[in-house]
Amino acid sequence: MTDNVNHPAHYETGKFECIEVMLETQGVEAVLNFCQCNAFKYLYRAKRKNGLEDMKKAVWYLNKYIELKEGHNYDETTVGEMAGSQTE
Repeated sequence: MTDNVNHPAHYETGKFECIEVMLETQGVEAVLNFCQCNAFKYLYRAKRKNGLEDMKKAVWYLNKYIELKEGHNYDETTVGEMAGSQTE
């Protein structure tokens, strides 16, 4: 069953999801900003496009923002170290 909110197939390539690659290449601050803007976008259009699904997507981006801010999976040091280790 396709999960268009938590794991949309169009954002997966191989074993990585787009948001993970964004963290690796753009850094935590950029992804935090992206999550905040995307949550706003989904809330803004929900009544005119996908309704409940867009509301769930907004929640997903807000939860990802909180997760990153609280450092559950990534912190700026870890992401910086990962990016630096690939260039050495």
